[in-house]
Amino acid sequence: MKFNQWVLLGLAGLGLSQPALAAPDLETGQQINGVCAACHGDNGQGGKKGEYPRLAGQKVGYLKEQLVKFKNRQRINLPMFPYTEDRELPDADIEHIATFLANSQLETRLPEFKDSDDALARLLKMEKVLNIPRSEGDVAAGKTLYESKCVRCHGAKGEGKSFMPMLAGQYTSYLQRQIGLFQKGERQHDEDAAPGKDVLAPFSKDEIRDMLAFLTTLDDGE
Repeated sequence: MKFNQWVLLGLAGLGLSQPALAAPDLETGQQINGVCAACHGDNGQGGKKGEYPRLAGQKVGYLKEQLVKFKNRQRINLPMFPYTEDRELPDADIEHIATFLANSQLETRLPEFKDSDDALARLLKMEKVLNIPRSEGDVAAGKTLYESKCVRCHGAKGEGKSFMPMLAGQYTSYLQRQIGLFQKGERQHDEDAAPGKDVLAPFSKDEIRDMLAFLTTLDDGE
């Protein structure tokens, strides 16, 4: 038995075990999202054409992991600093906001309006529609590249898996920017890879363009 397991058993025996986090609550998560909405949107749809990424529908494990990395300064993003201080984002709030965003659904088709819908109701419905423009490139070549290098972690439809993010339905400009950070080593992509050996390292600009073109043919991972 490892040392930390002995410690936990000892604390439990003394009645000093760490308090369990409250169960994730969607309503609380929605309230917390009021702060996030300024950049990422009321529905987690992102904003400014990909300057702020889409968070809605992302895997809860991935969202939690990234928020913890922001808090621990393992992932550096200056705009996130003030919002991920412990006093602003305690661990319990991470559970709530990640669960809320993971359960936020964005339509990919135009809504059907009722005759009784007023202008505000129609506007709110339209705001929940995600429309990622098609990206230029060789879709067939991008599909081949994606299936050979990315599908194991991100899924056949770009839906993501556990702690791996959903790529389908994400802003192309955001994905391109993150790939650039991975390639330059400014953000860690494959934690098990040796420096310079990340799977994205050898991708050319044309290959990235083609893969992004393929990803924009996928709706939102469904």
